[in-house]
Amino acid sequence: MEQGFDLLEEKVRKAAELVRRLRKENEGLEDELAKEQDRLRESEKRLAALEKERASTRGGPEVDELQAEVRSLRQQKDEVRKRVERIVEVLESLDEGDGTS
Repeated sequence: MEQGFDLLEEKVRKAAELVRRLRKENEGLEDELAKEQDRLRESEKRLAALEKERASTRGGPEVDELQAEVRSLRQQKDEVRKRVERIVEVLESLDEGDGTS
């Protein structure tokens, strides 16, 4: 019976040691988790600030629409310029044909 108690005491001692070690590891992990959560909050704040800055500098969808409209207007302007140049060339060739230049 003495041997049974010794064995039981040893198992209880090992279990208590395991519990202490696991508690210590748990505390370390909780500290690490808290630090990582702080880092995550800071990262989220920076991201929100960057997104806000980006939105304010880009102007959001309105600016995208305006940029597309400006591109379209520039293309139209180039097309009109080319057509006017062709008309001017035709008119100049008519003037040359009259011999008035």
